[in-house]
Amino acid sequence: MSETPAWKDGFPVRWSDDHHVTRREFARSLGAVSCAAFAASVSLAAIDALADKGPVEPKRVGSVAELPVGASKVFEFPKPGMPCLLIRLGNDRWVAFGQRCTHLGCPVVFRKERGQLECPCHEGFFNAEDGSVLAGPPPRPLPRVEIERRGEELWATAIRR
Repeated sequence: MSETPAWKDGFPVRWSDDHHVTRREFARSLGAVSCAAFAASVSLAAIDALADKGPVEPKRVGSVAELPVGASKVFEFPKPGMPCLLIRLGNDRWVAFGQRCTHLGCPVVFRKERGQLECPCHEGFFNAEDGSVLAGPPPRPLPRVEIERRGEELWATAIRR
């Protein structure tokens, strides 16, 4: 009964030769994995760039009375899963920005006493007036959401990156 076990068909390398991997085989597999990772990154970037194109459907984000001066509110725009932050800076002044930090995507919060948006993850600071970078590692300003007042309602109409 010296029948060869079935598992040996799937593993043709002898146990004694298992530890031998040549540098060429290692470099070939490393190159293949690197190329696959690069292709995946390029594909995801292209999908993301194409997904942001096209017209955006306006969305009601609140009413004038529900947000006092100096307060902020989170809403999703232009589609679910994309958080934005609406801030009332004055009696007739509202601004809104994408809530994800441009450094690594942590959520930013509005600090009324400082008049700025802060990313608590890596200490990034943004101007609450225009979303520009004040300090820290963020490489670019926050995306700005256009807010339009329609009577007593506030509507998000577009996003500018």
